[in-house]
Amino acid sequence: MKILDVALRPSGNPKFAGKTYGVNAAANWGFLYNDLLEDPKKREVITVYELDATGQQNWAKLLYNYRWTPQTTPDGVVHETIDYPGIVVNHETVSKNHDILNNVRVPARLHFGTMGLAPKEAEVVDSVPPSYTGGNVDDWRVGKGSTMYYPVSVSGGYFTVGDPHAGQGDSELNGTAIETSLNGTFQFILHKKNTLDTKLKGLNFPLLETSDQWVIHGFSYPNYLESLGENAQKLIYEKSSIDKAYKDAAIKVRWFLMNHIGLTEDEAHTLMSTAVDFGITQVVDGNWGVHGSINKSMFKFE
Repeated sequence: MKILDVALRPSGNPKFAGKTYGVNAAANWGFLYNDLLEDPKKREVITVYELDATGQQNWAKLLYNYRWTPQTTPDGVVHETIDYPGIVVNHETVSKNHDILNNVRVPARLHFGTMGLAPKEAEVVDSVPPSYTGGNVDDWRVGKGSTMYYPVSVSGGYFTVGDPHAGQGDSELNGTAIETSLNGTFQFILHKKNTLDTKLKGLNFPLLETSDQWVIHGFSYPNYLESLGENAQKLIYEKSSIDKAYKDAAIKVRWFLMNHIGLTEDEAHTLMSTAVDFGITQVVDGNWGVHGSINKSMFKFE
């Protein structure tokens, strides 16, 4: 699947013409939520960003932040924490801090956090943990001009896309990226099993290709629905680890170097230590991710 274009969706309010807004939540599922230094020790913080939807600026401006306060929905349910998407915040209950990160520009990295196909292991699947057919991979490199390859698990594929982001760093450490609204244009190419080239033959994970890199995605559990049994969609939030995700990514990178590039195992191992960049994709989506980035330029010579 080729991502032909990704663009900010401008505000429909004439007062904010040409602008797009996004929010980051340092939330209760964040990696450091239980290790905060300042009081109150248990707090969630929303930060609001402004972006230029005309394409003249490639960065996000910080407007203000505020600490989450209990919010009551129209049906009378009180949400003490950010535990449900789309809760409308009563701004009379929060105190906004406009004096934050002055003169800081956050790079705009437009991408869709969630893209992928349906797995065969379950009829109804939690959209948070990613898996071998993609999903909530949350890699900011999956943007305009890139190509994603996914193994097809069920007839029809059932592609889904969402979770649009205006900016994110590797790991999405403390909750979310800059959640916003995007428009995307995609091209779908079906590669039949009996015509697969070496790069795709045997592929059982999400593979990203850009103009200068291949990016291999590994997870704590490559197929958590199969590995963790009938309670997999609960257990995945308890059993993920970076060690497992790193091991999975390394095994996949080795497979790719041996099967696509044609290296021996020893050749692959030396490149994995000296030239492949491993990074933490995310630690907030239940099934944690590690990616290995391989520069194509290593294999191009005159």
